[in-house]
Amino acid sequence: MNKKDLLIGFIVGIFTALLGSYLFITFFTKFDLSTGIQIIKQQGYLGKVITIGTVLDLAVFWILLKRNEELKARGVVLAVIVLAISTLFI
Repeated sequence: MNKKDLLIGFIVGIFTALLGSYLFITFFTKFDLSTGIQIIKQQGYLGKVITIGTVLDLAVFWILLKRNEELKARGVVLAVIVLAISTLFI
């Protein structure tokens, strides 16, 4: 059961970061999603946008801790670490 909760937290963390990146592109740029991603990637800012998207993971982490779901919160932290390392290679 422990690995399942960790995996759920990881998936939630990745999804939340993608949602945050989507919201950033939608609300803070004048482009639609596909054009925005292409332009941001061409300018070399895709890793930074993904990093900004992970800010929502902080709220998810806090909510999971308040609900005493520590393993899921660890999964969210693991997702943030994986995203941080992956942005080094983007």
